[in-house]
Amino acid sequence: MSTQTLGSLTLALLLLLAGANVLGQLAARLRQPKVVGEILAGIVLGPSLLGLLAPQVTGQLFGKGQQDAPTVVLGFLYHLGLLLLMFVSGVGVRNVLGRENRRPTAWLVGVGTTVPFFLAIALSPALPLDSVMGTAHSRPALVLVFAIATAVTSIPVITKIFFDLGILHTRFASLMLSAAVLEDIALWGVLALATALASAGGATGGLADTVSLHVGTNVAFVVVAMTVAPAVLRRLGRARWNMMASQTPIAWIMVVLLVYVSVAAALDVTLAFAAFLAGFGIVGGMKNTQYQRFRVPLESIGQVSAAVFVPIYFAIVGYRLDFTQGFSLALLVTFLLGSSLARFGSVWLAARCAGFRGLDVVNLAVTANARGGPGIVMASVAFDAGIINASFFTTLVVTAVVTSQVCGAWLDAVLRRGKPLLGGDTAVDPRAVGGQSPVPSSAP
Repeated sequence: MSTQTLGSLTLALLLLLAGANVLGQLAARLRQPKVVGEILAGIVLGPSLLGLLAPQVTGQLFGKGQQDAPTVVLGFLYHLGLLLLMFVSGVGVRNVLGRENRRPTAWLVGVGTTVPFFLAIALSPALPLDSVMGTAHSRPALVLVFAIATAVTSIPVITKIFFDLGILHTRFASLMLSAAVLEDIALWGVLALATALASAGGATGGLADTVSLHVGTNVAFVVVAMTVAPAVLRRLGRARWNMMASQTPIAWIMVVLLVYVSVAAALDVTLAFAAFLAGFGIVGGMKNTQYQRFRVPLESIGQVSAAVFVPIYFAIVGYRLDFTQGFSLALLVTFLLGSSLARFGSVWLAARCAGFRGLDVVNLAVTANARGGPGIVMASVAFDAGIINASFFTTLVVTAVVTSQVCGAWLDAVLRRGKPLLGGDTAVDPRAVGGQSPVPSSAP
């Protein structure tokens, strides 16, 4: 790599990192999720703005082709940021499934998630999905992604909102996080199936056997990662011969993440989901005493990820959004309104069945509709796998941002009126922020 190329790449990283952090902080001051500012930084540097005004500058900084050094390096950082985001999100699901929430959680997941998911599948034959199909040309995979995008809820964004409003200790926060954890685990499993179908879609012979192999591999990976792996990691983490875990725990945690991702790559399992399972596995098998030993290293990884790699990831997501080509306002409005209505209706029914009434139901529905980081990550994975085209990718990302903004604004407004978010909770002053968020404060 020449000095000139290295200098251009360094400048590109400078612009992405500084722009994402500055605009992210500005968004936070405006009471918006930081991810809004981070994505906006990429939009400013991408083809939608800088690319129009100075296309030569954009090409030199960020690369003009797939083999250009800036394109390769930024592509690696994009995927690294995605993996770290999913890893930290997996770490954040520790101890959120409280006993008092089991019945309402079952209703929210069993009805609030499954109804919009299967409704989207049922309506798919009547929808012009071929117009948003990607290069993999796999309609079954596209239908699954469409259904996931309708039903997904963001663990990181609602956790960040709860942290900012000082309500992480409330039953409302515990209930929503419990439901979101189960939803996201299930939906990420479906996304792994979708990518398996897409990768097998080009096979000319033995297609059924190829798809069965992909699906079976993904299912086996998930089952082992959620049942056997946490206990194994607990034993390895406290083994006396494991000097890495005792002397350099950050290195040990990163090795675990890399092992999960490497094995997933060898088995053709979705890498982002593997990173999520790595985070889940490394804390899922820990006892409280062991978790305290690894708490600071985990927080350190989370802080570095939130300050550097995750903002770069979302900035590159924004860079990839091209509003000058392929963007359809009609598609955005139709999907945003249609999916939101399906989500609102199903969560309303689930909340009513769980015994909630009035404002409680509205609060649950608005929060469940926040697509946030998982919605963006899902769109990124589906776009990279060739399941969806650029137009639908843009639609999914913008939908995730808008629904997250609506969620934060609504909950803030309810608390400012002095009302509890859930019957039985004490009204919280939104200016009083306390506690620690289990995910980085800048998580989307």
